[in-house]
Amino acid sequence: MRFHTLFACVPLVASVVLSHSPRSEEPSQDTVVSSLTDRKIKQVAVIGAGSAGASTAYFLNKFEYPSKRINITVYERSNYVGGRSTTVDAYDDPSMPLELGASIFVKVNKNLVTAAEDFGLSYAESEKASADEGDLALGVWDGKEFVFTQKRNQSLWQTIGQLVWKYGLSPFRGQNLMKKTVGDFLKLYNEPHFPFYDLGSAAAKVGLTDALTTYGNEFLEKNRVYPPFSTEVVQAATRVNYAQNLQQIHGLETMVSIAADGAMSIAGGNWKIFAGMIKASGAHLELSTAVTSISKQPNGRFLVTSKLISSNPDLSQTTTSTFDAVVIAAPFQFSDIKLTPSPAVLPKATAYVKLYVTIFTSPHRISPKYFNSASAHAPDTILTTLANHSTSTSPSSPAPPFFSISTLRRTFNPHTYPPRAEYAYKIFSPAPLTASFISALLDFPLTEEIHPGAAICDIAKEDVSWFHYKVWDSYPYMRTRESFDGPALGKGLWYTAGIEGFISTMETSSLMGANVAKLMVEEWRGEEGEGGFVVQGRERTEL
Repeated sequence: MRFHTLFACVPLVASVVLSHSPRSEEPSQDTVVSSLTDRKIKQVAVIGAGSAGASTAYFLNKFEYPSKRINITVYERSNYVGGRSTTVDAYDDPSMPLELGASIFVKVNKNLVTAAEDFGLSYAESEKASADEGDLALGVWDGKEFVFTQKRNQSLWQTIGQLVWKYGLSPFRGQNLMKKTVGDFLKLYNEPHFPFYDLGSAAAKVGLTDALTTYGNEFLEKNRVYPPFSTEVVQAATRVNYAQNLQQIHGLETMVSIAADGAMSIAGGNWKIFAGMIKASGAHLELSTAVTSISKQPNGRFLVTSKLISSNPDLSQTTTSTFDAVVIAAPFQFSDIKLTPSPAVLPKATAYVKLYVTIFTSPHRISPKYFNSASAHAPDTILTTLANHSTSTSPSSPAPPFFSISTLRRTFNPHTYPPRAEYAYKIFSPAPLTASFISALLDFPLTEEIHPGAAICDIAKEDVSWFHYKVWDSYPYMRTRESFDGPALGKGLWYTAGIEGFISTMETSSLMGANVAKLMVEEWRGEEGEGGFVVQGRERTEL
């Protein structure tokens, strides 16, 4: 789940090669199609309509071409498609959608970009505040002062000169390290590593073990990327993208945080990609429907029990359907699904970051006084790091009260006459924002009736005209590790969220959806045998 950029700090994910070259020992396409003609239609349940679930349905349909002998049902307990990629309407006006969750992806995210182009979706244009209100586009604040700033419309050469002057060779070493690490990761998109049953083993084969078993600060230092660049720039990127300091996040995700190549988003919301995927898959979509249990039957099929979520008790009906395969496309620990019988291997519970996202509109501009800055205007985007070049919080290096502040766009309040010029802001924080924080940030006085612990909802509409507040289980704490929950929980039962502790982005969730879809189709096409079957020349043992 990605939200912001630092010098376009977004995950660099290259082309996904989803089809494999025929091998001499494999049957021809004509033979495969002929062999599939007589088999029964597969019934598949996908639980979750976020990036992973939508991609699973989409690629199942693509990989089954030209046979198309598959029926897919997608269950989603929310009333919308997109999972952690969703929008909220400023002023409750549908013409003003703002990204509430995963905000950006990049042009080399092949799954997302290709789907967006196939569906005819338009890219959103930047709607930042007018350039005549300040010359700073970006600032990194350590709780005391801005330790790094970047001017608006600064050229590439100016940026390079600024970085070299301040940080020496560390930026170049960091860039080279990122390219090597991401290059190793990209090998997972191709044969012989795709599709994979064991992500940890596949990662080891492409050379990512060191990045996964070393925390960011150590990984950078052993590769001669030193403070203050690592603590001021790289740590600002890990904090804005994953709400974690360098001492908390493994080296691979650290590198993903600083990978860069053209941030973009979809006009109206990135969720449109996943809605398009589900539509293109031909799946039957069940919104506001929670799956409560999955029961495997003696014949190998699954009974899936679901319940419509409704405030009207008369509509909260329970339904049971039968499927040949089930894909759990969401973190199992949040699903509240009962599995019967319990698989031999269950996904492990993982600690997730509680991220507080507050979007609001106000006629007030962010005050540079809050940041002890003498500038006339605050930067459009403000990221944070820790003081004293620290990589973990301490009494001498306390964490700032937020991870990032973004000025999203200029707006006009439709509920005033004439419509009042305002600004839309988004703040990521580790705790709810207080009214006193907002008043200090925007430099306006609170009324005497507002008590010290008051919330943003207590602020007068003259100062905060509209707001929306959301708490996300946004992404796992990216602790060092070598193993991950696999995509196969048992015969016919699949899982996608194991990749989140590896890399957590929209594109990698889509990659795992594609991976699961490919494994399912290969399994159906493979030569079944007692205790195992062959998939692309690799034997996979039943769980």
